[in-house]
Amino acid sequence: MTRNRYQFGLTILTGFFLLATLFAILLYVVTPATPVTRGPLFLTVFVAVLLGSLVCIILFLRWLLRPYRQLVGEAERASPQSQSLKSKDEAEFVLETFQSVVAQLQEQRTALEQLSAQASKRADSAEKFSERIVASVPSGLVAFDGDGRSMVINAPGRALLDVNGDTLGQSVATVLQNIPQLAEMVHQCLQSGQIYRREEIEMITSEKQPRRIGATVAPIDLLPGHGGRGALCLLTDITEVTQLREQVALKKNLESLGEMSAGLAHEFKNAIATLQGYIQLLQSQKLDDQSRSTAASLLNEVRNLADMVTSFLNFARPQPLQLDEVDLDELIQECASELEPFFKTLGVFLSINQPDVSVDSASQRIVIRADERMLRQTLLNLMRNAAEAVPAGQNNRRVEVRSTSQEKAWAVVEIKDTGEGIPASDLQRIFIPFFTTKATGHGVGLALAHRVITQHGGALTAANAKDGGAVFTVRLPVG
Repeated sequence: MTRNRYQFGLTILTGFFLLATLFAILLYVVTPATPVTRGPLFLTVFVAVLLGSLVCIILFLRWLLRPYRQLVGEAERASPQSQSLKSKDEAEFVLETFQSVVAQLQEQRTALEQLSAQASKRADSAEKFSERIVASVPSGLVAFDGDGRSMVINAPGRALLDVNGDTLGQSVATVLQNIPQLAEMVHQCLQSGQIYRREEIEMITSEKQPRRIGATVAPIDLLPGHGGRGALCLLTDITEVTQLREQVALKKNLESLGEMSAGLAHEFKNAIATLQGYIQLLQSQKLDDQSRSTAASLLNEVRNLADMVTSFLNFARPQPLQLDEVDLDELIQECASELEPFFKTLGVFLSINQPDVSVDSASQRIVIRADERMLRQTLLNLMRNAAEAVPAGQNNRRVEVRSTSQEKAWAVVEIKDTGEGIPASDLQRIFIPFFTTKATGHGVGLALAHRVITQHGGALTAANAKDGGAVFTVRLPVG
């Protein structure tokens, strides 16, 4: 408004000056050309033009210096020392005020830079802290954005998912290609926000080993640019927990089965003994060749049935352990010597791998407290089964027995064959009584071996080796 007012006043004065000049020119034209009349006229015009020019110059300078006056006014209002500086020159005052304002701005800029550096440092520290938290979480952590692309995968997550290389930015189907059930859960979470808690998922690793994973999938809110809603997966390897749970359940089932059927098996044994006596009495009679052969076959089947019932009774009614110090390596060697003719008959090579005891036999020997007779029978059964599992037409026909000590607390015996392995569907059933995949046999041997190892406070597990074949692992406490 002030600028427009000054411009309007300057325009009016300029107009008056031009009108005065025009009026003087008209008077000059109209007035007679005599020195008496034109002399005063020229003087009047000159004075009027001079005064008008001075007024215009003053107004122009005033308009030109208006920003300077505004700057002085602002400086007086901005400077707290304006009263003490009034005696100074205005230019010096403005310069000092301007320098003071610049210094203040520089100080504020420095303070802002420090605050920005501190905020950036805190952000970097928070980001690194979050990364350390993600990396130190023992469970697998996988996060996906709204488009289903992986954002975060920690080291346990990579190990559980069995993925290698840079998987960030990959789709759900690519990252979870080995676990289609988990991939479907993530898709449902991204689409509808559904939450899955402690779901158990089975997968097969790249080494063809079964693995069970506990998974929790929940939606998360993301920052702008990553989609409206993502998905967070927490994964835990529960393979060992599941195996322990199944072993406990199996133990309870076997105990219940033994208690229930021990009496029944005893009655069967009495009936079989009676039947065997009648057959022997029949054989003492005068029979033709065909009848005698039939009676012999019948007696042989009755004896097989009696052996099966006896084995079942041994399983159903376990005998108390007679614990004593047993040298495990020496016991394995004795079992190998006893089975040497059996392995030669099948054409299977038996390899015994044990610690080198030539340096310090006292420290290298594995000595446990066990029932030697029952443990011997268990090892003989496992080694015999390993030899029978190797196909007849296979080139590499081999059984390896390895004994080691884990942290001087557990003695471990691994019996590995080069056969075809155990189907995944049978791994959880092979220790159940009367379950067998052999054409001959009662299916009690592995159940009895499992019972014996469990009685000793150990564990018997079965798995498939990476390079083929089955591995039975016996873990027994030392001392």
